[in-house]
Amino acid sequence: MRQMPLSDTLKAALWMMGSVVSFSAMAVAGREMSLDLDTFEIMMYRSLIGVVIVLICARYFGTLGQIKHDRLGLHFTRNICHFTGQNLWFFAITLIPFAQLFAFEFSVPIWVTLAAPLLLAERLTSMRILSVFTGFIGILIVTRPWAAGISPGIIAAALCALGFAGSAIFTKILTRTQTITCILFWLTVMQLAFGVICAGYDGDIALPAARSILWVFIVGFGGLFAHFCLTTALRLAPATVVMPVDFTRLPLIAVVGAVFYNEALEIWVVIGAIIIFASNYINIWDENRKKRAVA
Repeated sequence: MRQMPLSDTLKAALWMMGSVVSFSAMAVAGREMSLDLDTFEIMMYRSLIGVVIVLICARYFGTLGQIKHDRLGLHFTRNICHFTGQNLWFFAITLIPFAQLFAFEFSVPIWVTLAAPLLLAERLTSMRILSVFTGFIGILIVTRPWAAGISPGIIAAALCALGFAGSAIFTKILTRTQTITCILFWLTVMQLAFGVICAGYDGDIALPAARSILWVFIVGFGGLFAHFCLTTALRLAPATVVMPVDFTRLPLIAVVGAVFYNEALEIWVVIGAIIIFASNYINIWDENRKKRAVA
């Protein structure tokens, strides 16, 4: 019997599950590595593995010639944002539950929406304003500062979302003139340099313990693979299809946290995350509706 080919929607969902698993594995690996390494050392080893992977893949696919140096200033700004956000992410992993941190990550599109009129010359429509307002309500429900106060872990998680938002905006600008190979090359090379400087400023860079070697490779490979899966999924299907699959990261990491780290999943984190997701989904749905109307 002849097998029916997979639809693009199903393929996109499968690629997104690869991204979901990779991001979740990175969170676990980051927490395990924190027993031996600080965040700067984690980023240094992650970037070192990333450089090797990018160069091997670029060589194999014949894209080494796409690496240019005409927008180094913009690459630098983008990678400062990402390096800062990723360090804060690894720091927050050790202080707050996985589910709470992932809920904060879903707020990244909210900050991108707010910054887009200034940096991307995009108009802040009424639907986008509604999306931002709804998202802020979700953030307040997740953090509940009136009940639990503002802890270092909460501050780090909130600031890491701002860092990732800055990275997303400058990446969008770079994609107008730079290829994925070029962006990933400067991402890994610059962040390797940042990692070496920050980890070695005191003249002492720790080597991973034997128990951390596997976790180092998971972090190094997982980040690149997660973004590759996400990019591939978005090429196959609209964001309105991809986004709901990405949201499965929250229940998956909540189960991991509960089973392996005895983390309690608070209902307020779930409610807040759903509201944040809804605010993002409304915005994406509205943008797709406008594109269809123009077409």
